[in-house]
Amino acid sequence: MITSRIARLVLPAALVLSLAGCEDPTKDKPKATVSAAAPAQAQAAAPSGPAEALPLDAAASTIGFVGSKVTGKHEGKFEKISGSITLAGGKAEGGKLSIEADTASVKSDAEKLDGHLKSPDFFDVEKFPKATFTSSQIKAGGENGATHTITGELDLHGVKKTITFPATVAEGADAVSGNAEFVINRKDFGIVYPGKQDDLIRDDVLLKLSLKAPRKKG
Repeated sequence: MITSRIARLVLPAALVLSLAGCEDPTKDKPKATVSAAAPAQAQAAAPSGPAEALPLDAAASTIGFVGSKVTGKHEGKFEKISGSITLAGGKAEGGKLSIEADTASVKSDAEKLDGHLKSPDFFDVEKFPKATFTSSQIKAGGENGATHTITGELDLHGVKKTITFPATVAEGADAVSGNAEFVINRKDFGIVYPGKQDDLIRDDVLLKLSLKAPRKKG
């Protein structure tokens, strides 16, 4: 009798704790618009002035992601990245963003997970050593208070798709910085590993970009 009463009290509490620990990290985050890769699009008319190509400061930039499953979530990033931000007339609008990540440099918050992420179940780094993004359009304005909307081709896991996402870009005197958080469906890019039957991996993944490109002095 006493045991059954304890069970009635403990089991609901355990269920609540379980649900609290597996909240979807993509909830309330903007979802990227994803479509088939298209031929390069012409940029919108750029502001007058010379183009200014600025290499990314890899040490001050991060390309990260958050994936989740029934029992929790994992955060990760690529430790070897490169790229550039090109301004048009001193503005991001009409400019260009290029990013490249070495997939073998993936690093997560769990050491045992790193090897699995490199395997064919996920990034398959031997077959697909690079992931790239090249913008085809950067325009002013965006959802949820973003300063810009960026469209371009994401080449991930051997699959090329055109994506559009909101970003916040600041054109400072010393550096240009950009930040974006948006959701993609991993299955759109051929990453379909389901996870364990009792601990399934969610399809949606949160991508987190924090980029910085110093401006030349003088």
